[in-house]
Amino acid sequence: MRIVNVKDITRNVKEMCIEANYCLTDDMDQALKQAVDSESSLLGKQVLCQLQENLKIAAEDQIPICQDTGMAVIFLEVGQDVHVEGGLLADAVNEGVRQGYQEGYLRKSVVDDPIIRKNTKDNTPAVIHYDIVKGDKIKITVAPKGFGSENMSRIFMLKPAEGLEGVKEAILTAVRDAGPNACPPVVVGVGIGGTFEKCALLAKKALVRPIGQHSDIPYVKEMEKELLDQMNKTGIGPGGLGGRITALAVHVNTYPTHIAGLPVAVNICCHVNRHCERLI
Repeated sequence: MRIVNVKDITRNVKEMCIEANYCLTDDMDQALKQAVDSESSLLGKQVLCQLQENLKIAAEDQIPICQDTGMAVIFLEVGQDVHVEGGLLADAVNEGVRQGYQEGYLRKSVVDDPIIRKNTKDNTPAVIHYDIVKGDKIKITVAPKGFGSENMSRIFMLKPAEGLEGVKEAILTAVRDAGPNACPPVVVGVGIGGTFEKCALLAKKALVRPIGQHSDIPYVKEMEKELLDQMNKTGIGPGGLGGRITALAVHVNTYPTHIAGLPVAVNICCHVNRHCERLI
């Protein structure tokens, strides 16, 4: 049994909230650079170059990439041989978010009630997802999610008879309907299967998969490639101003489901697709 003190979790979450909001991951940075070369529209190229300049300034000056520093989404993979001491794990994570958003001068966007809407003033509580896994480590993934793109996400409860073609059309419908509102070029996370809430979680997790890493399932891998190609034929383009590069990647996760259902969730993320991970 390995002991992990909650202070270590708080410190790491604090640092990760700042890191994720100041700097893109290498795979996202590379994808945007490649997009400039692939974009055929002069205006689209200009938009992509401006995004690159924004990223450069944010990293050099240590300021947020985007004014919407998101609601903190935290994935925790906790080894079953780990014992957390010194307090509650959720409290430690939320304290890390609180410190990170205050010390990093990140915008506090969370309200304490969806109707009353009083700001909590420290961006807590986070949305925390737990998985118990083998081993004696804790993997933390911090993924701040802005709501320009989050608001464009969809869930479709399809009939099984609609099959693969119905799934593809649902995903493309979500991206077409989002248009410029999701701040393209986007990364599209898709969850297929499970239940209403499970497919949404699958889609959210798909967003933190490294760009260019496809599913191990052959038909899913082909679907990811086909959908990316189709999205980049919509003409939405960078910033929604027209062009070829509407999406940078499509990541699809699947899960067993009920004989009577075919749930599909589409979680769209803007061009920054912020996330970082650490193993402690």
